[in-house]
Amino acid sequence: MGCLGNFLWFLFGGFISGLSWCLAGCLWCITIVGIPIGLQCFKFSSLAFFPFGKEVRYGGGAASLLLNIIWLILSGIPMALSSAVMGCILCITIIGIPFGLQHFKIAKLALMPFGSEVI
Repeated sequence: MGCLGNFLWFLFGGFISGLSWCLAGCLWCITIVGIPIGLQCFKFSSLAFFPFGKEVRYGGGAASLLLNIIWLILSGIPMALSSAVMGCILCITIIGIPFGLQHFKIAKLALMPFGSEVI
């Protein structure tokens, strides 16, 4: 399912999802203070482009918590809501359930991207 799922994902919405992460990364990299946040966005855009066969492992410490709070307030909530809504819409049909689950994975990542890694 990985290769076919990634191909279908990219054609039917993954491209836009990945571009939103890239756009968030570019906006964060405008300021010097936001560069670490922007680099994190670029790292996770690869997950948004091709999510099948990849897992996200969460962890981190105090610095990750602080950056996650800043991220959540400024740009995490809109990105998480858009992915969660798309996941709910896709889970209406049986065929869309695997794609909806990938949107939920991305929505969770949009809430707390720092201290997590894509495997």
